[in-house]
Amino acid sequence: MIYPTRMAVLAAAAGAPFALLVAVALPDRWFVGLAWPVAVLALTLFDALNGLRAGTVTLALPSSAAVGATIEATLSVVIEGARPPASAEVAIGASPLLEVENDGRAWVALAGGRGAVLLPMTTLRRGTARIETLWLRWRGSLGLAWHQRTIPADAALPILPDIRMVHEQGAQIFQRHALQGLLTQIDRGDGTDFDALVEFRSGMDRRGLDWKQSARHMKLHAKEFRSERNNQIVFAVDAGRQMSEPVAGLPRVDRAVSAMLLTAWIALKLGDRVALHAFDSRPRIASGLVSGVPAFASLQRLAAQIEYSGEETNYTFALTTLATRLTRRSMIVLFTEFTDLTSADFMVRAAARIVNTHLLLVVVLRDEEVERIADRAPATSEDVTRAVTAAALLRDRKLVLTRLQHLGVHVIESEHDRVGERLVQGYVDLKRRNLL
Repeated sequence: MIYPTRMAVLAAAAGAPFALLVAVALPDRWFVGLAWPVAVLALTLFDALNGLRAGTVTLALPSSAAVGATIEATLSVVIEGARPPASAEVAIGASPLLEVENDGRAWVALAGGRGAVLLPMTTLRRGTARIETLWLRWRGSLGLAWHQRTIPADAALPILPDIRMVHEQGAQIFQRHALQGLLTQIDRGDGTDFDALVEFRSGMDRRGLDWKQSARHMKLHAKEFRSERNNQIVFAVDAGRQMSEPVAGLPRVDRAVSAMLLTAWIALKLGDRVALHAFDSRPRIASGLVSGVPAFASLQRLAAQIEYSGEETNYTFALTTLATRLTRRSMIVLFTEFTDLTSADFMVRAAARIVNTHLLLVVVLRDEEVERIADRAPATSEDVTRAVTAAALLRDRKLVLTRLQHLGVHVIESEHDRVGERLVQGYVDLKRRNLL
């Protein structure tokens, strides 16, 4: 495709006053005034024909990216010809899963007709981002004509759950909590699992004395315990409409998945068994219990399959189905969000049935936007209305969380950027207190 540049249009428009003056001064030779636009048109046509060259652009993407991450796509341009231009402009037809800087456009400096540019992209949601079309254009030598090429592309970028926290903070967090009696070699004396029968020593808990064995050996003997292993941790991720709403640029469900993967990695390292359960109006994903760090890859693949749903969450159906699949006491970590008391009441009722058999931990993200509205000093009557409404929402939210705590549910309400660390801390505290 060839079309005039802005310079060509302005140059042609600049000849209008000259043509008007010629028509007024020499009405018999009015056609002389057309000399200017005709000359501009001729130069533009010459520039278009003189700049005909073969141009291609290729796109290189990473093999995969984490949701919420900023990556750089490489655009390589090759323009063949005797006198290639010094620069060219490229553009990409971006996927809705990506936010591309400058609307996907970039200028490429060329040396000998070749050049490359890095185009930053931010991943917005999980899935496969596809880029099917690329555009390349350059100016002719006179700068009066654009030469544009539309180049089909078949580039795909898998966007996976964010596990950067596992790589960057996982080992550090694990070492921090490993000193609290959770490693095999230093966990004696904690927990409820029988480890060994040892001779009683000063300082040991007298409640651990085994009187029968002491009478048999004619010496005081006590039971030594260790932290319980092989606990069952089930992560229940609400993928309904409320969880699909963004928080600081990312959907709540992606924040939950990142925190879940970090905690799952810690749990697998500590010898516990982990399962994933995702639901909205009905259960969508239900994995079996896995153990060992190598099983973390399978959890990551399952987490990548959690869809963004627009349906309302059915807590009763999902949690009842989950409870029927568990054959022993387990720790259920429920990631969810609620804004109205009706749906929250269903969640509280479902939680009341779960806590009779299992340990339930509910994780919600703080609604910082509503908190800012409630705390902001009002300037107009509309601000007062917003502040009153926000305060009512926060009051209802606190009421629901308090009802859950009265039922025996453990609740974590965290900022979006600290939910992973807060969840790991809560899991380790419950494990250290032998509540699992």
